[in-house]
Amino acid sequence: MLQSKSLNVSVIFIAVALVSFIFADFSISTIDPFMELKNFSLALFQIDISQTPKLIPALFTTVSIAIVAMVISSILGFILALVFENFFVRTTLAFTRAIHELFWALIFLQIFGLNTLTALLAIIIPYSAILAKVYAEILQEHDTFPKELKGKAKASYYLYTKIPDALPHLVAYTFYRFECALRSTAILGFVGITTLGYYLSSSFMQGYYNEVWLLLIMFYIIIATIRWWINKYTVIPAILASFYYLDDFGNVNMDNFIRFITSDIIPHPIKTDKPFSEVVSWFEAIFKDEILVGVFNTILLTQISLVLTAILALITFPLVSKKFTNKFFRVVSHIFLVILRSTPEYILAYLFLQIFGPSMLPAALALMLHNGAIIGFLMGQQTDELEFRLDVTKKKNELYLYEVLPRIYSQFLAFLFYRWEIIMRESAILGILGVATLGFYIDSAIADFRLDKMMLLLVVTALLNIFIDLISKKSREYLKVEKSITSCGCDLK
Repeated sequence: MLQSKSLNVSVIFIAVALVSFIFADFSISTIDPFMELKNFSLALFQIDISQTPKLIPALFTTVSIAIVAMVISSILGFILALVFENFFVRTTLAFTRAIHELFWALIFLQIFGLNTLTALLAIIIPYSAILAKVYAEILQEHDTFPKELKGKAKASYYLYTKIPDALPHLVAYTFYRFECALRSTAILGFVGITTLGYYLSSSFMQGYYNEVWLLLIMFYIIIATIRWWINKYTVIPAILASFYYLDDFGNVNMDNFIRFITSDIIPHPIKTDKPFSEVVSWFEAIFKDEILVGVFNTILLTQISLVLTAILALITFPLVSKKFTNKFFRVVSHIFLVILRSTPEYILAYLFLQIFGPSMLPAALALMLHNGAIIGFLMGQQTDELEFRLDVTKKKNELYLYEVLPRIYSQFLAFLFYRWEIIMRESAILGILGVATLGFYIDSAIADFRLDKMMLLLVVTALLNIFIDLISKKSREYLKVEKSITSCGCDLK
């Protein structure tokens, strides 16, 4: 039997998702979606390898931006982790990491234009905040030494005891975060940065699905071979080569930055010295027409995707566990899950958008597949660590329902809640593809060059993510899962 607390939490979230389904738009607007899916699938066998050389520069740009951004983010994140207990630092970082990389890219596009600096800042700002939080948690986990070893000098304790003890864990998490940086950098191409996503977007729109497959396979190979080209022997040359390769920073005009913070993002009624009543009217119009609708749809999509993610993870984790399947089937299943978790949600949503048309369906499917694959893989690892009694049942269905699931379910919920904030961020950003979440209204505000409205909507998006993160934390505390998520050595944040 599942623990009562876990069951209570599950029932609440399932009930919320069922209510959300009533209001969600899952319509299919394309004439023949399965024909489009068939065309996309068959294009895998029509790949033209001769197109590879023209895509190599985009591949190098993607990798170089990710490397440089991670180097800077790691340094900033570690420094901030040392002062993370400061309320102002913690609050500021919570706000910055709550805004998706694509939103940051859209902001910096208005200031610096389409160049490398825009791409780097879009990754560095949220990733520094994420790394600071995780590094602080890791250091806190390793703060278990007796007072005799801590000494009186805090700096010496950190340099010679605490940090060396935590270093393998810090390096492991940084490595996993680098994989995320590659995915984030790739999708920056959808807003015009010449990474792999730029060519993916172009090929999608033109219906060149064979080129889409070629780009995806190139990306999968890069992800799958990370440990070969980024290790203790190659990391320094790779960093130096990346800094050298990224020489296009465009013409950075500080006047644009000054105008942006002193004029563009100031609410129009305030900027034009209108009376306070007009400021209130300006806010009320945006609140009723866009904020309420955007927040409502973002929450709908998030809660539906969260439950769909849970269902997929519960189905897939036995496929990669040696407790349930043979080695061959585990390898095949593992490859399948790696492909799903390596494909950014934005790319999956873009694919499903071409097949099913604009609605919440493409976004929900994308979020389910990506996040479900991640949690399914992690739960498979958790299952392999379980030890069974000698008289345990040999029937797989009984083993799953009565032995394994009750023992790992609380940990499963903890993993799920750690992804909740990520799913919320992705739900908001997927509005750029046409779903009426907050991202849809942010993108529309940028298109109309109403940057004051864009900034207001971004603040709302960040506050919503912070609110969800707080609920997630309270839920994990309620479940009282003892094992730390950050100690699993996997990227959940």
